[in-house]
Amino acid sequence: MKVHSTNYADTFIEIADDCPATSGEIPPTKAGIKTVANIQFDIVSKNPYKYTSDDILFQVFADRNGLTKSEYKEAREQFFSKGQPCFRASPLTKRYGWGVHNDKDGKMAIFGAESVEYKKLSKDKTLKVVKAMKSSK
Repeated sequence: MKVHSTNYADTFIEIADDCPATSGEIPPTKAGIKTVANIQFDIVSKNPYKYTSDDILFQVFADRNGLTKSEYKEAREQFFSKGQPCFRASPLTKRYGWGVHNDKDGKMAIFGAESVEYKKLSKDKTLKVVKAMKSSK
């Protein structure tokens, strides 16, 4: 079975050109239920440079589908047997003003668009700098 990956290394994902937020915003819950953006934000903001994009996207899938730890291995293989949208399509980068830095090992941290770190990373010549996908065509 082919395995797809969403991981980037030595890359900074800037917010989308049409992102309405000019600084990092904590995504709101909807009717008390955590959204994809909430779960992604919680994992990355509390664990900078601990997880890869694949780790985070799978954890969101597992949480939203009520998987038990014993189901993870098989479910993860199945999940990545199809291509998945990467963090360039994440609501964090498209809507909530968070840039995503992936280190040399693909581990991620987020930085608000207003931060000194964001500005520094977006100009770092040692990184591949890419934009998040626009919400509109």
